[in-house]
Amino acid sequence: MNAVGMRVTVPQDLDTVLERLRGALADEGFGVLTEIDVQATLRTKIGAEVEPYRILGVCNPRLAHQALEIDRSVGLLLPCTVVLREGDAGSTVLEVQDPAVMVSVTGEPRLRVIADEAARRLSAAVRRLVVADAA
Repeated sequence: MNAVGMRVTVPQDLDTVLERLRGALADEGFGVLTEIDVQATLRTKIGAEVEPYRILGVCNPRLAHQALEIDRSVGLLLPCTVVLREGDAGSTVLEVQDPAVMVSVTGEPRLRVIADEAARRLSAAVRRLVVADAA
């Protein structure tokens, strides 16, 4: 993880990575709550052309519930954000927000354990994509 999250490049097109990512996230208890097609939105709204770019809002309901039980305001920081964008030569850049960064702004130390578990699970999902490509 870097300052705000983790970044990997997967040597497959965005749609393929997105489909594989959905499965890997599900294996870790996450679902995709929102999906924004930034490319289509910018084209429609302002006529701008950008590379394929998607923003996903992902959530693990059990972890979200635990966090909300500690601090109802943590909903302002949910869901976790995942970005997929077209990279070079048909690859996809995958970036995952670090949940610890989100909860650090709350000042509530009990949320750190939940954020660490979310980060572990998100990292495991990303590793599945990278390991599968290396095999």
